[in-house]
Amino acid sequence: MYHFFVTPEQVQDGFCVVTGQDVNHIRNVLRMKQGEQIGIRDGISRNYICSIEELGTDRIRAKILSEEKADSELPCRVYLFQGLPKSDKMDWIIQKAVELGAYKVIPMETRRAVVKLDAKKAEAKVRRWNAIAKSAAKQSGRMVVPEVAGVAGFAEACAMAGQLDCALIPYELAEGMGETKKILAGIRPGMQVAVMIGPEGGFDVDEVKQAQEAGILPITLGRRILRTETAGMAALSVLMFYLEQ
Repeated sequence: MYHFFVTPEQVQDGFCVVTGQDVNHIRNVLRMKQGEQIGIRDGISRNYICSIEELGTDRIRAKILSEEKADSELPCRVYLFQGLPKSDKMDWIIQKAVELGAYKVIPMETRRAVVKLDAKKAEAKVRRWNAIAKSAAKQSGRMVVPEVAGVAGFAEACAMAGQLDCALIPYELAEGMGETKKILAGIRPGMQVAVMIGPEGGFDVDEVKQAQEAGILPITLGRRILRTETAGMAALSVLMFYLEQ
């Protein structure tokens, strides 16, 4: 069954109303007809099974057949600050981060990042990344579509992460696994957690110092050096293991 997202305001009087690009996708790509069933998520906590009743040019009206309270979100909001990687690695990172439960992804400029985006290129990239996030959210049964924010400078990213309840920066020179486990064990449901991942080549020593000054805690992900596209997924997987009951 195909699934789509709406806002709670689009669910009224026993019907869900689909608008925007999903209308074209349902009508012209999937070529769905009246009476066919689709899944609708309200972006908060409800999942609906609906039957298409009206196929308009700018909206689709679907009758609610059943509904259930869904529980596919992590009990913490995890913000992934990702140093800009080369080529199309960011596409893969965003897709997998959404599948693993990230609440928001913030692309981040760092000293060792090879990729440099001007304003026009950054805007186009962010649009593409948000489309990837939406597709991944549909596929993985998420109740929300995680936002991919605009590209942030490193100082800005540190300021943002430092304001959250817990902020982590995996770093190859961090202390042993015992200290990392102690930090992770202190994360509780309801907290907002930042994870900062460097690009190829990792973080500069001065960047790690700057992050620590902002209250961001260095942790280790093990004895092996992970690629930038692996490190964030490892951190999110560990958090998922600690947080989900």
